[in-house]
Amino acid sequence: MDEVDRQILDVLRRDARTPYTEIADEIGTSEGTVRNRVESMVEEGVIERFTVATRTGNVKAMVEISVDVNVHTEGLTEEMADWPEVDFVWQVSGEEDIVLVADAADTSSLNDLITRAREREEVLSTKTRLILDEWLGRRATPQPSE
Repeated sequence: MDEVDRQILDVLRRDARTPYTEIADEIGTSEGTVRNRVESMVEEGVIERFTVATRTGNVKAMVEISVDVNVHTEGLTEEMADWPEVDFVWQVSGEEDIVLVADAADTSSLNDLITRAREREEVLSTKTRLILDEWLGRRATPQPSE
């Protein structure tokens, strides 16, 4: 990955629907270059997916999960990623081992998800943090070379 790829990714992180022509204008290259670079990054797995951020009125939360020391978390995280309310699953360092980012229809649905996690024998404890508001991060736009 080079600087052009990074600039393309910065634009796509802000809005994955940005037309290639707009990306090209913003970073100072051609539409064909942007198209080819994006296709290559998808094929190489640098770009895993294009996604949508929503404001559904749902209850959003981070559910932090601690598991037994002998548990291999990869299988557990893969399973939890398939739960319908889960947007992201992160394997993390620190007191907790796994963080679920959930988007549940209501508090009852969120509670069901937490209960489902706690019922797993590998899970020692959970801690839930409601997400009250969110903003899209804005990376500094690189200045053109002189």
